[in-house]
Amino acid sequence: MDNNRYCVIMCGGVGSRFWPFSKAAMPKQFIDFFGTGRSLLQTAFDRMDGIVPTENILLITNESYGPLIKEQLPEIKDSQILLEPARRNTAPCIAWAAHHIKAINPNARMMVAPSDHLIINVEKFRQSVLDAFEFIENRDALVTMGIKPSRPETGYGYIQVGEPVEGNFSTVKTFTEKPNEDLARVFLQTGEFFWNSGMFFWSADSILKALSDCAPEVCAVFDKGKEHFGTPQEKEYINSHFEACPSISIDFAVMEKAPNVYVETVDFGWNDLGTWRSLYDHSPKNKDGNVTQNCKALMFNSRNNIVAVKGDKLVVASGLEGYIVADVDDALLIVPLEEEQKIKHYVNDVKAKFGDKYL
Repeated sequence: MDNNRYCVIMCGGVGSRFWPFSKAAMPKQFIDFFGTGRSLLQTAFDRMDGIVPTENILLITNESYGPLIKEQLPEIKDSQILLEPARRNTAPCIAWAAHHIKAINPNARMMVAPSDHLIINVEKFRQSVLDAFEFIENRDALVTMGIKPSRPETGYGYIQVGEPVEGNFSTVKTFTEKPNEDLARVFLQTGEFFWNSGMFFWSADSILKALSDCAPEVCAVFDKGKEHFGTPQEKEYINSHFEACPSISIDFAVMEKAPNVYVETVDFGWNDLGTWRSLYDHSPKNKDGNVTQNCKALMFNSRNNIVAVKGDKLVVASGLEGYIVADVDDALLIVPLEEEQKIKHYVNDVKAKFGDKYL
């Protein structure tokens, strides 16, 4: 195994679109949705086995989730967990990880991956990851994985491929954030557009240079503390300065601006397990298209629903079609599946009216 290869797993999100199952105290990345005995985070960690050394896998998360990571991944050392004192989206998260890794190993190449992805064909995924590492080892490149789309999805960003470079790698023409359904259908028909997976590959040097060129307001926060990275003073510096970072995604900050962006087009059965619809699509269904997630339910005259209940509670429903029924602790959600993108707004309304009690 190449000791210059690192993987950064981002696992600090709250997952509000999966409310009420995903709550601030136990967000979706720490939940075993499929009853396999492994959470989404543990599964993401498992997929990297043999690709990068275990000691080169870093977890970056909100400081409140440190104990959950230690509980679910006891083989990880404290030094492999980077605890953010505030949520500032993916660009500051990646900037810190890159500075931290470069201080340890100036020759480092990095994969950055979210912790909540569903990968069906793990062997294909692993080969695609190895190919991406080889690609960035030979050039100054920022690589994102583009997933071959299977439907006109409006909840994902899209990448338009440009000129082929080698193998499955191409330049990038455009990035488009979450199109409407009509535009998504056009994207699907052209064959030039791929879902933006949010998985990235680059050397530590390449991403730090790109941040300096494209997002100096992010870069400046970390540049002031360069001498602290890789030392016992690093965490103290982060605690004092991280909150000053603007909250911005790596896509907006760098990927849509940098001149050296490439896409590896892949097809290994991918889903961003970010919504109830994605969970419904990838769960076994009965003859009426209903999904029951590890719970007891009797459904009459009901089709194409997903029912998820924590605890030993029986759900009896009639006349439902295309609904989410999710019950956990002190919150019950009943909304049409077609409104799943609005759940985040509903959660904001819950917070505005009731505070953090139900979040």
